[in-house]
Amino acid sequence: MSLLHDRLAPRIVEEDGSFRTRMLGISAGMKDVIALGRGDPDFHTPAHIVQAAKDALDANQHHYTGPTGLPPLRAAIAADMKKYHGLDYTPDEIVVTAGAQEAIMLTMLGLCAPGDEILITSPRFTTYDTAAHLCGGVPVPVPTFEKDDFALDPAEIETRITPRSRMFVLTSPNNPTGAVTPPAAIRAIAELAVRHDILIIADEIYARMIYAPNEHLSIATLPGMKERTITLGGVSKTYAMTGWRLGWLAGPADFVAKVTEPRHTLSINACTISQFAALAALTGPQEPIEAMIADYKARRDWLMPALDRLGFTYGHPGGAFYIYTNVSSSGLPAPEFCERLLRETGVMLFPGTMFGDTSTDYIRISYLQPLPVIEEAVRRIEGFLKRTRAAA
Repeated sequence: MSLLHDRLAPRIVEEDGSFRTRMLGISAGMKDVIALGRGDPDFHTPAHIVQAAKDALDANQHHYTGPTGLPPLRAAIAADMKKYHGLDYTPDEIVVTAGAQEAIMLTMLGLCAPGDEILITSPRFTTYDTAAHLCGGVPVPVPTFEKDDFALDPAEIETRITPRSRMFVLTSPNNPTGAVTPPAAIRAIAELAVRHDILIIADEIYARMIYAPNEHLSIATLPGMKERTITLGGVSKTYAMTGWRLGWLAGPADFVAKVTEPRHTLSINACTISQFAALAALTGPQEPIEAMIADYKARRDWLMPALDRLGFTYGHPGGAFYIYTNVSSSGLPAPEFCERLLRETGVMLFPGTMFGDTSTDYIRISYLQPLPVIEEAVRRIEGFLKRTRAAA
């Protein structure tokens, strides 16, 4: 071990990135890999958004912006949240960040003190664990279950609240499960938050991706909740703009004022060109986005009965572009299932253990390939299962 490794600060904790690294290493030496693991849309960023970035470059719009972002973009974000989710934020209540990842870190820096317990929907996007650890906080998973389609049960939150509980991370639709927590449960969570004086981080990065009859309710629209909620969003998923790194947080203006200088310290401002692109995304035609979401739904609707035929179960995904799938009928624990499947068939999936799941029964399938490619992946999985089950 190097000297620097030996002197790592205690805030740097080991996260489970080793399996992902191994899988990517295996796939790097293979041809014809079908990647259904990452959360990166297979669609390209719509042309009018790309053109807006080119126009910004041609106009020499490549200098610093203010740390909270371009005023027209913040106004567009506020209008977008009002239009689609009924949220009432003003531009001075919004901070534009380098992706929702930076918004997560900035929120934790602003709200998490050493020893604070951070309740997090689980299985989960484990960036929240890392951010909490870096701020001295203690992640507390709140489990969800296949029998409930992985929707949150407010009682599971309440049983884990202690005097050290600081906030709850509500992600709906959820990554990795695709679960949409229904409005009645959101209202119960709001009541619980007020009663126990818990803050809420509402991660709404997938909130445009809801499939009927599921409904999304933004918790900050409920009485008494805006003052105790940070709402996170971004353009990465909805607009197929993952590499542009453009997200935001929305919260009370006095909180935003206090985190502006820490936000400046992190990266000064979100990429200026990406801000102009995001402005075009939010204010321009939405038909390309509606077409993408319709395509995701068609893939989901084909994939669920295909998984039924394979003998796999899953929680019904009400949103996003994931199906959290129980592969225990294969006779293999999920990490081994994923590694062998990749080596033997070239289909790359990720186990639930990469998302904080203590069970080894689950994998996350990202339906982020054209439907013919997904159909080929299922054929390969079917052949793999026949061979595996015959050898058992």
